[in-house]
Amino acid sequence: MDTKKGVVDGPDVAIIGGGPAGLAAAIGACNAGVDPDRVFILERGERLGGILPQCIHHGFGLHRFKEELTGPEYADRFIREVERLGVKVLLNTMVIELGADRRITAVNDSQGLISFRPRAVVLAMGCRERTRAQIRIPGTRPAGVFTAGTAQRLVNIEGYLPGRRAVIIGSGDIGLIMARRLTIEGVEVAGVFEILPYPGGLARNVVQCLEDFGIPLYLSHTVVEIHGRDRVTGVTVARVDSSGDAVPGSESHVECDTVLLSVGLIPENELSRMAGVEIDPLTGGPVVTESFETSVSGIFACGNVLHVNDLVDNVSDEGERAGRQAGLYATGTIGTTAGTPRPRPAVRPGPVPGELAAKHEAALLVARGQGGLSGSNFMRVVCTICPVGCIIEVRRAPAGEVATAPAGDGGGALEIRGNKCKRGATYAIEEFTSPKRTLTTTVRARVATCADVLVPVRTSSPIAKDLILPAARELASVEVRPPVRIGDVIVRDILGSGADVIATASLP
Repeated sequence: MDTKKGVVDGPDVAIIGGGPAGLAAAIGACNAGVDPDRVFILERGERLGGILPQCIHHGFGLHRFKEELTGPEYADRFIREVERLGVKVLLNTMVIELGADRRITAVNDSQGLISFRPRAVVLAMGCRERTRAQIRIPGTRPAGVFTAGTAQRLVNIEGYLPGRRAVIIGSGDIGLIMARRLTIEGVEVAGVFEILPYPGGLARNVVQCLEDFGIPLYLSHTVVEIHGRDRVTGVTVARVDSSGDAVPGSESHVECDTVLLSVGLIPENELSRMAGVEIDPLTGGPVVTESFETSVSGIFACGNVLHVNDLVDNVSDEGERAGRQAGLYATGTIGTTAGTPRPRPAVRPGPVPGELAAKHEAALLVARGQGGLSGSNFMRVVCTICPVGCIIEVRRAPAGEVATAPAGDGGGALEIRGNKCKRGATYAIEEFTSPKRTLTTTVRARVATCADVLVPVRTSSPIAKDLILPAARELASVEVRPPVRIGDVIVRDILGSGADVIATASLP
């Protein structure tokens, strides 16, 4: 690569961002016929995968791979394919300028300031979290206030606990997942406070992250003040009315030493604006055509930089399609479509009515404490097999009554209502008779050349729900030595559950 005078021999397709969208875009560009040597990924971090390496929980890949993977496992599949293809990757490389002529200026330690003009650019910078300043919470500025994503990195990558008693503001998926993760690590979560009358995260996360651990969810509530001088000492919470304003006289004090913010994500579009790309005020991302081309010829956008997605599978799908279109543009197979934006919704994108109903129902089940058995013969289940979150009712049919499922534990056939697929019925029966969950956590690895690092692990199959916390405590004392490969067995038959504990990331 020629770096004379800071000018690099430019690629045909340059992808800004090496997260799930960028990785998929690189694959899409190669599949469109671009020589992998002429496809660049510019990633400002020290490794590929974006946010996925710190997302050690499972639930990724349900649509794309038809199986539940953790974030590191999902990222690994794409990283290995990018490596196999021979795509050029520039890590620790910050893009500082993008022009309307597609000229990119970037900087890194090894090459200094570099500049090149690719034939096509794919924007895949992802999104960032809203901060305390952006939601204007009054109070002092003590230590102990984090975004949920920052706390996730501290716990899952760095190995630090942010505190001992936490309050979570907002019920986005990262916040819900961190409520569970903190609980597994021994942190008390005093509650999740959501200003809306329904949760922001998926119904499955409301159930598995809050209900499973008895963490209270307060809908139509918010934090109106943070207290503490050097360290957070507590928060004042209040109920809100339909306009989102605090109801006078409803205030109460909650003691805590940690506050996590899970109050939404913002597409990263500073470079997009610099290049003159038109931004859609509804999504916060670029206006694009059916080919994912922006208003600037040869610049494409995909993933969370385009609009915030609930599922990484959708991000990868968009990335691959955008990368393919960028590749076809770069090779001259297709011309520009800039200036012909695809139809956009009249309102801000959000959950479709069915998904919203599931969120409402799941939230009410948790808030009212009715997510479990209301009696030995009846249970209402929020299905977690897929993100749809069907509300399924399981009832033990009286003797002589025709049932829809075979007999479960305790005798008597079962009647199942509300499921949209056979897997949902199977899940509901299991949840009624012997609920199980997959444990995801980390173990320490002893590395001679540096401080201990963490290796993410999971159970090879779901284990009894009441074994989750004991198994996590068992793994807290486990230490491994490298090399470790994805799929390596760390502990066999954890607590006699029949499930092994396996590594979900590799460590050389």
